[in-house]
Amino acid sequence: MSNLRIGTIVIIACAGVILLISFGVRSSYGVFLQPVSTDLGWSREIFALTIALQNLFWGFAQPFAGMIADRYGSARVIAGGALFFGAGTLLMGYATTPLTAHIGAGFLVGVGMAGCGFSTVLAAVGRSVASEWRSMALGVASAGGSLGLLVMVPLGQAFIDLVGWSLALVYLAAFSLLMVPLASALAGKPAAPAASHDQTIIESLREAANHNGFLFLNAGYFVCGFHVTFIITHFPAYVVDLGLGANVGAWAIGIVGIVNVVSALGAGALGDKFNKKYVLSTLYLCRAGAIAIFMMSPPTVTSVLVFAVGIGLFWLGTVPVTSALVMQIFGLKHASMLLGVVFLTHQLGSFLGAWFGGYMFELSGSYDLVWWISVGLGIAAAALHWPIDERPIERPATA
Repeated sequence: MSNLRIGTIVIIACAGVILLISFGVRSSYGVFLQPVSTDLGWSREIFALTIALQNLFWGFAQPFAGMIADRYGSARVIAGGALFFGAGTLLMGYATTPLTAHIGAGFLVGVGMAGCGFSTVLAAVGRSVASEWRSMALGVASAGGSLGLLVMVPLGQAFIDLVGWSLALVYLAAFSLLMVPLASALAGKPAAPAASHDQTIIESLREAANHNGFLFLNAGYFVCGFHVTFIITHFPAYVVDLGLGANVGAWAIGIVGIVNVVSALGAGALGDKFNKKYVLSTLYLCRAGAIAIFMMSPPTVTSVLVFAVGIGLFWLGTVPVTSALVMQIFGLKHASMLLGVVFLTHQLGSFLGAWFGGYMFELSGSYDLVWWISVGLGIAAAALHWPIDERPIERPATA
């Protein structure tokens, strides 16, 4: 095994662990919704707004984090993001007012995720792997985020049961600092290909904005954000509302994490063998089907766990395939920044999914309408990906 091969494996492994921590801890916030709201006398809409703001700040910070990573390297951005992430989680552990929660779990964690989340980490992985294996490598790294659901969500619930929600968040904040040393493995920045025009950031953004496929990918990622954040934020509480117990919801999210490994690896492998746009269309259509079947099934522990398996199969697979498709069409020079722009629309959907879920529950006492809206959005996303032109853009060579 060559040094290059070993180095690539180390990069992918460290990237996977970083995503396990960042995505896992961030996903565990759903199990805190009910105990925090009950203990502090808040409506669910307050906590949901905190998570919505987290996604919004994450989204708006992501393109800038990507620009910095493209220019100065990924390691510094990831380490800085980890520090913001840990500080925000710690502050949330001591929150007594909505404003403190909005600053901690909202602003600080959101900005931190822009540095140590999927877009920045996967761009670093994508630059280290040959194009014919890139989608699969991104799937392996993304699987780390999937395992984060399995590890961190039940762990968060266990901490709550053991020491209460406040100290549980302190523990998770300390755990998140492990991302700082791991970031060093992802050091480095992209070089402009010698045979192509050395694009500026403005030229890259203009090119992407005029490409229909980029616009369709943004629309699809909006739907992805709506789906996953609504489910992560509200599903544990929804399960409690069904009378099935808090542990059932936590373990259901954990099962999503287990199956997500299959989703990330499988979608990554399929993305290397088939047209990526068709893989994405299939994932979104199957998501819509899984939600529709769940809503028409009797509310039992079995139906909850079967849904967790079903939605998990089509959950995280969108991430490596969307990331690989952006790199395939637009190249690697500004990959972090372009992935950041796409992820911004994902986070706009996440904001709406988190906030709208809480708003509709307070308004009607039910999540049913939001579930059925999710079905319609999944069908729309499947249709939008179908006409994407996947061919790499040809640019004039440097004189």
